[in-house]
Amino acid sequence: MGSNQTQHRKKVTLLCFLILTAMAVLIGRLGYLMLYCSEHYSQMAQDLHERERTIKAARGRILDANGVVVATNRTVCTISVIYNQVKDREKVIQTLCQELGLEEDGVRTKVEKRSSREIIRTNVDKETGDKIRNYHLEGVKVDEDYKRYYPFDSLASKVLGFTGGDNQGIVGLEVIYEEYLKGINGTILTMTDAKGVEIENTFEDRIEPVAGNDLHISLDVNIQQYAEQAAYETMEKKGAKQVSIIVMNPKNGEIMAMVNVPEFNLNEPFTLNREIPEGISSAEKQNLCNQMWRNSNINDTYEPGSTFKIITAAAGLEAGAVSLEDQFSCPGFRIVEDRKIRCHKVGGHGGETFLQGVMNSCNPVFIDVGQRLGVDNYYYYFEQFGLKEKTGIDLPGEAGTIMHKKENMGLVELATVSFGQSFQITPIQLITTAASIVNGGNRVTPHFGVETVSGDKTRVHRFTYPVKEHIVSEETSQTMRHVLEQVVAEGSGKRAYVAGFRIGGKTATSEKLPRSLKKYISSFVGFAPANDPQVIALITIDEPQGIYYGGTIAAPVIADLFKNILPYLGIESDLNQ
Repeated sequence: MGSNQTQHRKKVTLLCFLILTAMAVLIGRLGYLMLYCSEHYSQMAQDLHERERTIKAARGRILDANGVVVATNRTVCTISVIYNQVKDREKVIQTLCQELGLEEDGVRTKVEKRSSREIIRTNVDKETGDKIRNYHLEGVKVDEDYKRYYPFDSLASKVLGFTGGDNQGIVGLEVIYEEYLKGINGTILTMTDAKGVEIENTFEDRIEPVAGNDLHISLDVNIQQYAEQAAYETMEKKGAKQVSIIVMNPKNGEIMAMVNVPEFNLNEPFTLNREIPEGISSAEKQNLCNQMWRNSNINDTYEPGSTFKIITAAAGLEAGAVSLEDQFSCPGFRIVEDRKIRCHKVGGHGGETFLQGVMNSCNPVFIDVGQRLGVDNYYYYFEQFGLKEKTGIDLPGEAGTIMHKKENMGLVELATVSFGQSFQITPIQLITTAASIVNGGNRVTPHFGVETVSGDKTRVHRFTYPVKEHIVSEETSQTMRHVLEQVVAEGSGKRAYVAGFRIGGKTATSEKLPRSLKKYISSFVGFAPANDPQVIALITIDEPQGIYYGGTIAAPVIADLFKNILPYLGIESDLNQ
């Protein structure tokens, strides 16, 4: 009997011990949670009763050289539903279908989904958003947002680029200057009950958005319009595949216009600017869109042909390998090793000076200058002029020069390179190098971005760009200006002449690869005034039909362009010229 009582007391004692131990653990845990984790669980509780919505920041505008707005915003709305707040689901479904023109099944799925917030539709025009708001439907939220809008539709489309559904830059200047344009979103914080229903008359915590900075660019809408009109007329008249024009200030690299027609509508960037083939897949359509957005001035390379003779002439003069009075003979070809390389004039130009050779765009003369320089010297100037590096333009996807490796460059390769064949560069590279040779010898960086300005005008960021000085001497630059003026005054570029103005320039007609297709790119680079260049322009006409010589079809386009823009730029004419 005593033994049983002893065992019973032991069991009771053990049980009491276990209970006390458990209570101690619970008390300790409770104390830990109350003392050390209170902030964490208070935050969790608060989060359960708070609902956060984003207030979108207005994206900064883009303005041209004269302050004309070329990219701005339109107010649109985002329509969403909060499940726990909807009282009359059928009414909400029917109203949203009616006002938004949506299928009932899709709207019903979202309205009946148990989630904190379901977006029904974005980019709803403000008028429709206001109409939905006026129904006062419980659980339906109408938040104002911004959609990018381009007042000129397709103007400079491949330069400006566009934004996606989230208003983030995708291509062009919109993506390059994203960090300046995007702004900082704000928030609205509201209190809800345990069911997630917003509590009326409670404090609303609001953090205001910060608008993005305005971007001021060098592009001039008026010059861009002149250039686009000229390009479209040329494309239609010549049945060309595409036409590109660049207009630049050669002194500082600011680009006044950049055209690549056909352009596309920035307000409908996924609508193709050509007929869509039947049965096309979404992937194929996307590929066509990518091609449509492509800016060949920046993204594509080509054989420049005779416009590149500007570089060979400058290198020859700078190295002392040739002077303007040096005599040459052109029988219509040159034999280099085992190759017979022809001049564009089959019968040849006969005896001529170097100046006349440039004016005649004579291939044998430039072959001779290249041979005088030799591979090492020629390659040195190719690099000295910046042709091995990208220009650094503030647009995405710039292509680099495709050039022979020095060790693989023999006399034949040197001969063909000297008059602009057997290698490839971009149009922006060609015009930048030409500008740098005629502006006194300073290699400029082509660009659009000038400055950004905050919405309240208190913060201004001015962009600066690298300049490489003395790629050629001032003397060589002055000589090249004179030579290229003679090309227009009396040589192959005479169709670029504009009465009253001193124009310099160089023509080109380059044959595309493979040569057997007999397809050409006609081009002309011109600048004015020839004695003190204020503007330089390059046109490339891809696969013109019929007559395809650059001096015949490209030079007159730049002449017409200069007739319009030189007076506009305040460059005075002299009728004695």
